[in-house]
Amino acid sequence: MSAEIPAAPGRDEHYLRVFRRNFRAWRGTRPFWAGLFVMLGGLPIMYFPYANLQLGQLTLAMATTAGAGSLIIGVLLVVLGLSLWLQRHVRVFAGVAAILLALVSIPVSNFGGFVVGFLFALIGGAMAVAWAEGVPEQPRAVQPSADGPEGTAVDEAATTEGPVVAGDRAEADDTVPGEAAGGDDYLSKSPANEANGRHSAG
Repeated sequence: MSAEIPAAPGRDEHYLRVFRRNFRAWRGTRPFWAGLFVMLGGLPIMYFPYANLQLGQLTLAMATTAGAGSLIIGVLLVVLGLSLWLQRHVRVFAGVAAILLALVSIPVSNFGGFVVGFLFALIGGAMAVAWAEGVPEQPRAVQPSADGPEGTAVDEAATTEGPVVAGDRAEADDTVPGEAAGGDDYLSKSPANEANGRHSAG
């Protein structure tokens, strides 16, 4: 055959596409980025007090007297980030707690992990508090057109004043055009107007 038939996607590619679609749907139902930022903020806060920086032959220890406090703050931020992923109904509590822990980390843990962890935790906490679950769009009701399904005009009295009673409909059909305008129409009943359509005084 001369025509080239495109090869069917492999099984691995199909699974990857399904995984990406499911992950996107899962991510959209929870404050994913807020939890990620909070966890990223906890990592430098609990890492730097226990890290040693090598500068040639010089070893610079960044440990502080509140090293245990830095470890606790970092672990709590990671736990709060996971809670935002798994328990989205606690987002307000987790967001406020992340903001408070980020503020506490400034004097406790090397200025909040050299400001990096502080900024990540602060932004993540604010995003968690501000996050709101999306509401699925409701289908809109189709408005009826001016003409009915068979091309007839829609009864305006029924749409504006409510349903019309059968007795009222019969009375409306029996009214004289002159009476519909209000009261007895003298000009329409005058014998002088029956001849030539003009009103005569005599």
